[in-house]
Amino acid sequence: MICYFSGTGNSEYVAKYIGNILSEKVLSIAEENLKTKKEYFLEENETIGFIYPIYAWAPPKLVIDFIKDIKLKNYNKNYIFSIATCRANIGNTMEIMKNVLKLKNLTLNSGFSLSMPNNYIIMGDVDSKEVENEKLKAAELRLNNISEILVERKNKVIDVEKGAMPWILSNIVNPLFIRFGINAKKFYADSKCIGCKICENVCPTRNIVMDGEKPKWEQNCISCLACINRCPVRAIQYGKATQNKGRYVNPNI
Repeated sequence: MICYFSGTGNSEYVAKYIGNILSEKVLSIAEENLKTKKEYFLEENETIGFIYPIYAWAPPKLVIDFIKDIKLKNYNKNYIFSIATCRANIGNTMEIMKNVLKLKNLTLNSGFSLSMPNNYIIMGDVDSKEVENEKLKAAELRLNNISEILVERKNKVIDVEKGAMPWILSNIVNPLFIRFGINAKKFYADSKCIGCKICENVCPTRNIVMDGEKPKWEQNCISCLACINRCPVRAIQYGKATQNKGRYVNPNI
């Protein structure tokens, strides 16, 4: 059972890649969160994976809440892994995952970070096409190496890029980001909007509703930027921070 969350396709691509190699079913956490009950019956020796993007050096709250809500039937020390996709590093993300899983009496057996093309254009811009292609090629090679570890079910493998001062990044910067860096009020659709409703459909928290022919953002935003990056006419903006910047969606999705 491979559970993933993805805004612009990086983690979705990784989940489907790994799921295919391990012959495991792949579940979207955003879709599963719409269900009242999150109960899953595990097959004998079924592998469990959690794959997600890094949000300010920690897992998205949506992922943490999902793990806290799930009930795994027939769990018998099943092999559990986690892959965090990121621009560069992940801070103490795997320590956070270990602690969240421990609350459910689950054990993280292995964890990995995986550098992918940038999609968080509120700060910075997308990578050039050349850099994007280089990152995707390198990611595929690393995925093959990770897959070998997962197939062999190696234990206590934590292969991640934490970055400098990981505790500060995950325990101080991340809470500040959650408190001050997520603000749905700055999202808007400019005059290019064609009312296609793609933003409404791709929003993982159903935070976007159509107000006539234009989208409106409510109060449950997680700043995944799926709406901005997936808009076919680049009509969605975040204040002035995203104007004249590129957009990114994983080309394999």
